[in-house]
Amino acid sequence: METAPEQEQERMAEQQRLLVFPQFGHRTAWAFGQRLKSAAEARNVAVSIEIRLGGHTVFAYTMPGASPANADWARRKCNTVELMHRSSYAVGRAAPRDGLTAIQRMGLDPRDYAEAGGGFPIAVAGSGCIGAVAVSGLPQREDHALVVEVLAELTGVPIEQVRLP
Repeated sequence: METAPEQEQERMAEQQRLLVFPQFGHRTAWAFGQRLKSAAEARNVAVSIEIRLGGHTVFAYTMPGASPANADWARRKCNTVELMHRSSYAVGRAAPRDGLTAIQRMGLDPRDYAEAGGGFPIAVAGSGCIGAVAVSGLPQREDHALVVEVLAELTGVPIEQVRLP
């Protein structure tokens, strides 16, 4: 049974509200990237990971078995997150307005922006969105879930509070 879009959007808004770091810098980015890599290895899957702070890539890794296309998808997901300050999955799952997706409505080039799951804002308490993380290599809902799981672990939020229904 598929989740109602409204329920899914509410949960994604809750994810963004709760998955916030007290502080975040290059060392945290490195630990985050390493943890994403370990979580993917534990699932026996290959992904590409990109983490950006202030528009600068501070962590990038493509696992053996992932493709250059996965790295490109991660780049495009990060672009979407940095522009919209929302997860790329939430952007992609939002109902079209006037028959257009957010990317179409804004006139953005789909070669540079993606409405697929796996990109998520990096937020710091009191500062808001300071960067983006993206994973690519799995079906989009699983890319999103992988990022959320590791964010929950690193921010101390019980996964049950933020897991998609």
